[in-house]
Amino acid sequence: MDTWLKRIGLGVLVLAILGAVAVFAIDAHVQTTAGPRIVTADEAAVLGNVDCVLVLGCGVHPDGCPSDMLADRIAQGVALYENGTSPKLLMSGDHGRADYDEVNAMREMAVQAGLPADDVFMDHAGFSTYESMYRARDVFGAKRIVIVSQKYHLYRALYVAERLGLDAYGVSADLRPYAGQEARELREVLARNKDFFTAIVQPPPTFLGDPISLSGSASVTEG
Repeated sequence: MDTWLKRIGLGVLVLAILGAVAVFAIDAHVQTTAGPRIVTADEAAVLGNVDCVLVLGCGVHPDGCPSDMLADRIAQGVALYENGTSPKLLMSGDHGRADYDEVNAMREMAVQAGLPADDVFMDHAGFSTYESMYRARDVFGAKRIVIVSQKYHLYRALYVAERLGLDAYGVSADLRPYAGQEARELREVLARNKDFFTAIVQPPPTFLGDPISLSGSASVTEG
């Protein structure tokens, strides 16, 4: 009996080690694959023919103000618009409830910074990184994009974008230190593994809807 228990315990240990190795191998693969696509703002400005700067949403405070991370993403998106990277911004985030709205907060900050409202589009159903990429392609018709987020998140966003056939580059929005970043980095290892498999299966997003042309007015995305 003791021998069988030892064998079972050894087997569980081996499986746990193999699982951990697989998790970190996938994480390394995602970072290695996507890393060369992370560029500076100056490099993004000379890419040419960029359909939009895709700014990815994250938390807003109960009063509707952007969190520090989101504020920095918006600021970097505005800077890329101003340096000529693309004539259109696409704010993609979670607006799945009436009492929680990332995208209108993002758009308002960009417009207050001086950007024309007609050039700042909103994707109200960007409920995840994967869904933001999918909808940028299938709803907004984007083919060549520059993604804005913090660097730790860009690896996953760029990897998913590439798997979905987008010609994507990323610009980091790390404009200051962020509280809790160590825990965020650990969670991201698992998130990269999840989206590695999601990008293989490529399920449809929660919502699609009618196509929206980035060459028109962003007013069609208001609401």
